[in-house]
Amino acid sequence: MYKRIRDLREDADLTQVQIAKILNCSQRVYSNYERGDLDIPTEILIKLALYYKVSTDYILGISDKR
Repeated sequence: MYKRIRDLREDADLTQVQIAKILNCSQRVYSNYERGDLDIPTEILIKLALYYKVSTDYILGISDKR
């Protein structure tokens, strides 16, 4: 899951600072999500899925279908 959110961010040519601003969190918190040091809260997971236009199942690694 953590690799997927990093890959999605990089594919969108966004920095951690930019996506953190979109998610209304700090860059440090977002960095912790990408490294797997913090679990991603459901509301952030949903925001990520909506922003990247993918399913939450894709982000969670349950499905390979975006």
